[in-house]
Amino acid sequence: MIQLFDQDQDVRRVALGTPAGFLAFGFGSGLSKYAPGTMGTVASIPFAILLTGLPVAWFWSALVLLFLVGIAVCELSCKRLGRHDPGGIVWDEMVGFWLTVAFLPQSWPWWLAAFVLFRFFDILKPWPIRLVEKRFGGGLGIMLDDIVAAIFAMIVLAAAASVHSSV
Repeated sequence: MIQLFDQDQDVRRVALGTPAGFLAFGFGSGLSKYAPGTMGTVASIPFAILLTGLPVAWFWSALVLLFLVGIAVCELSCKRLGRHDPGGIVWDEMVGFWLTVAFLPQSWPWWLAAFVLFRFFDILKPWPIRLVEKRFGGGLGIMLDDIVAAIFAMIVLAAAASVHSSV
């Protein structure tokens, strides 16, 4: 039988047994044995739809608050597990994707492009993303590298939009 979810009991205890862990592990999506970051990004899509429907000031206030919450819940979950940035912690992917789609229309081709580009930059971590990940520790480091990956994706999407609008 194929195991789809992480069977590590410590991970499951933190992810499902504590409020901070439940958030840090993306409401359980980070427990996926395969591509937990991608699963966390998928789980973030319904929330992204809701967030981008908010008035602009509310959206940015919420995003900043969710980023700050992320620093705390990721840090706390790592400490409880005694590990630095376990792959199942996906709150950073969720906030990163929410930032990536911040300026996009709610249109599936743009959001699909955002998803692919964000995951591409988050997985490959080109300079300076990897540097940010190494330079900052704890919850802040976990969150910041995904913010930089989101910014990279946003730059590519903005260039694509510019080319698209001039055609």
